[in-house]
Amino acid sequence: MTVKPGPPRSRLDPEPMPRRDLLGLAAIWTTVSALVFALFGMLRLPKAAVLPSPSKKFRVALPDALAPGEPYVPPGRQVAVFRDAQGVYAISIICTHLGCVVKPTAEGFECPCHGSRFARDGAVTKGPAPRALPWLQVSAAGGRLIVDEGTAAKPGTKVQA
Repeated sequence: MTVKPGPPRSRLDPEPMPRRDLLGLAAIWTTVSALVFALFGMLRLPKAAVLPSPSKKFRVALPDALAPGEPYVPPGRQVAVFRDAQGVYAISIICTHLGCVVKPTAEGFECPCHGSRFARDGAVTKGPAPRALPWLQVSAAGGRLIVDEGTAAKPGTKVQA
């Protein structure tokens, strides 16, 4: 087999890169880029990836227009706060069946997920919820109410405000 000579090469034309040199350079650049990405990953490690959750205790100012026995659900909370002639109390609005957030109705609360119904005091009026909605601890401090979502209270416990 005879190889035909190509056009004459100019001395300004670059040398063709051998395949082994190209593969060696590709391996070096791959290693360097992997080390750079690893360094960025290590720099992110000291920062917490968990967002802080809101405090279980929070202050509530009941609206003046709130009628006795009407629920007030503070924005961003899963608690219904009530005021009546005996005092103020709070009930969790997390369904005891599977943890859905119940919605206030004229008779009390209704779970939109599975149809459980609760009276205004949290008692189950229609299943499948196994237990009543838990009452939460409420305390009064300087004209403001403090509700503790993390502490259950005995049903019927009310605070004067």
